[in-house]
Amino acid sequence: MSTAALRGTVTIEEVASAAGVSRSTVSRVVNGSTGVSPAALAAVERAIADLNYVPNRAARSLASRANLAIALVVPEDAARVFGDPFFASIVTGINARISRSEYVLNLMIASDDPHDKTSAYVRSGAVDGAIIVSHHTSDAFIDRIAAAVPVVYGGRPVQPRDAAYYVDVDNVRGGHIATAHLIERGRRRIATITGPATMPAGIDRLAGYRAALADAGLAEGPIADGDFTVDGGASAMQEILDGGQPFDAVFVASDLMARGALAALTRFGRRVPEDVAVVGFDDSPMAVSSTPALTTMRQPSRAQGERMADVLIALLAGDHPPQVSILDTELIVRDSS
Repeated sequence: MSTAALRGTVTIEEVASAAGVSRSTVSRVVNGSTGVSPAALAAVERAIADLNYVPNRAARSLASRANLAIALVVPEDAARVFGDPFFASIVTGINARISRSEYVLNLMIASDDPHDKTSAYVRSGAVDGAIIVSHHTSDAFIDRIAAAVPVVYGGRPVQPRDAAYYVDVDNVRGGHIATAHLIERGRRRIATITGPATMPAGIDRLAGYRAALADAGLAEGPIADGDFTVDGGASAMQEILDGGQPFDAVFVASDLMARGALAALTRFGRRVPEDVAVVGFDDSPMAVSSTPALTTMRQPSRAQGERMADVLIALLAGDHPPQVSILDTELIVRDSS
């Protein structure tokens, strides 16, 4: 055992020296960053074991003026955050990654913040970085957060931001695949219920729908705006039904809205899929529990959460992770189409 280990005051610099690597490499290993070569990782782990090094969270935080805390900012109301399976899945992924590091996670629900408490808290130095999901064009406080700490966005930022880091799913391709599936099923008058026009996911899924119809030489069907909720989907479906335009299928931009759309179709006497085929987006638990079971686009929400946390931790460690990460979606065919 080394002299440092015997005296019980092993420092991160001594671990770095024993491993033959830089201090920042040891820091990345301690924080669970993936930006370390296998050889360096093995050397650091051996040095930690040999020296019996135990990171002192309080001392390291004081020395670096870091809090070892990350804010998860969700600009939505609490009812939606805790009622939408998408958020449960993405938070699970974020927390899984952060639990492997020395950071703690602070959840901040910020749908209606007239006094700007959220950005004031972040700008006060209480956290080292932020993950922002479900952002809208009206969320002006996001710019104030991004000016204060490193930020990783869940989804493409609404407003163009140079050098913005984000992790998204391929919503355009997902919307295209969903609509193409309905076309392959022989449907020719395809409606859509969109997500909010203030959110990139809503904008991109609508773009995919339109591109698939254009590729097939088909005209657009009825379009109604939704809000990613069950009630919003029911209202949008009722709007399409009341409009009187014929349609034999509908691509719905979320499973929650699809659940509401199915209920509206049933009340109107339309059979699914005989009269109207339906495809959702998310592959949430309610896709299986719906009647009929919902054909949908699976998005890897948990993996997206893990990747966002991984990118932010890498940024905080001084690494250079990919600026943009796009994850694939997958068509899951069930009874509704």
